[in-house]
Amino acid sequence: MKNVGVILSGGNGSRFGGPVPKQFAKLAGRCVIEYTIDAFENTHDIDEIIVVSKADYVEFVWSLVNKNHWEKVVKVIAGGENRFTSTYSAIQSLMNYPGKTKVLFHDSVRPLVNEQIIRECINKLDVFSAVDVVIPSSDTLIQVGDDGCIKDIPPRDLMRRGQTPQGFLLETIREAYKLAIEKDRRNFTCDCGVVRAMLPHIKIATTDGTDSNQKVTHTMDLFTIEKMLQARSNSFRFDPTLLKNLKGKNIIIFGGSSGIGKAIHDLATLNGARAFSASRTQNGIDISKRETIEAFLSSVIDSVGKIDIVINTAALLIKKPLEKTSPEEIHAIISTNYLGMINIALSAHKFLKESKGTLLNFTSSSYTRGRAYYSLYSSTKSAAVNFTQALADEWSKDAIRVNCINPERTQTPMRVTNFGLEDPSLLLKAEDVAETSLLVTLMRKTGMIVDIKKEGALLI
Repeated sequence: MKNVGVILSGGNGSRFGGPVPKQFAKLAGRCVIEYTIDAFENTHDIDEIIVVSKADYVEFVWSLVNKNHWEKVVKVIAGGENRFTSTYSAIQSLMNYPGKTKVLFHDSVRPLVNEQIIRECINKLDVFSAVDVVIPSSDTLIQVGDDGCIKDIPPRDLMRRGQTPQGFLLETIREAYKLAIEKDRRNFTCDCGVVRAMLPHIKIATTDGTDSNQKVTHTMDLFTIEKMLQARSNSFRFDPTLLKNLKGKNIIIFGGSSGIGKAIHDLATLNGARAFSASRTQNGIDISKRETIEAFLSSVIDSVGKIDIVINTAALLIKKPLEKTSPEEIHAIISTNYLGMINIALSAHKFLKESKGTLLNFTSSSYTRGRAYYSLYSSTKSAAVNFTQALADEWSKDAIRVNCINPERTQTPMRVTNFGLEDPSLLLKAEDVAETSLLVTLMRKTGMIVDIKKEGALLI
């Protein structure tokens, strides 16, 4: 029996007030709905996904499906003018599914739903035929009368706030909607409300949600949820055995003569890739000069015929107060960290378009907040994140994946030069960063900022 996730994405978002419906608003470089579908795509507890969309956005949703290579999305259907008709549209699309099919209905604008919530809903449906996700209310709830005055103050310990997903056996939600339509009752705020009103004998179980399973209602919610994305602590586990898939790939590493870049070069070579390093000290490649990049890439094409992956680890860090930084040093930092990144992208685009390849940039943990005494470095690394997310959108039409690595403090010659000797137990090893970085180049996702910490990797 299949478990089906239904993503409800048919709303107008009148309270949101943005230029597009809130489910398609940008959140850390991606549409809100992309994070939502990812959550259902990446859990073993869901077999198929149906997206209920505004009719005008059905084709756009399919384009997101293709871009993200979601394999579980089997239907994108048009919804109705409200939540009731959108859910009913999904139920109709499931008319040939068995009654015991487990179906979860989830708001597309709750992008931080997690695997545990989804799993608990599915498990509850082994015992109950309906389940709702709820969280305790930290505020006292007030019932107000028609005159605007307090009518009742229910005991807070019995009150919960409802979230989604809401889960049902298909036969239950199907029967509830059938009765509601027969009785011409459509004014419900949620699907559990339909079941509660039409099938009062059915017990609706509850399971715990989370505060982070927040709904995008206003534009300010995007800011809050983006900060949650940056801070979430669930690690993404990479499988090192996948490195064997590098065999036969042609990889360019700018900044590959030392530190993380050299570790990437060596590990790629060890796993059967053809790795080509470029740096000023190694072969005179100055990434602030686009002509030297283009000449180098052309020489690789002449040698091996195509380029699959381009990685930019080149960076310059000079730690000192801004007023002590010379004009020459300012120019060098900006030219290497920012202009160089742009030059590499522009020069690599046509080759990566041909190979449907990957561009991998590097940022720093300082991108989230500028650091005193290396303001130029940290601000250019913030630019790397924005640049990656923007290019991921622009280049998705060319099937080029653009991602970014954000390593914690790493034991490299550049760090020693600026910070001196540090306790190595507090630092990442360049080899560990290299392993995760190469695994990211094999992902089919784009627009990702991957935090690498000593305890694991984090997808943002």
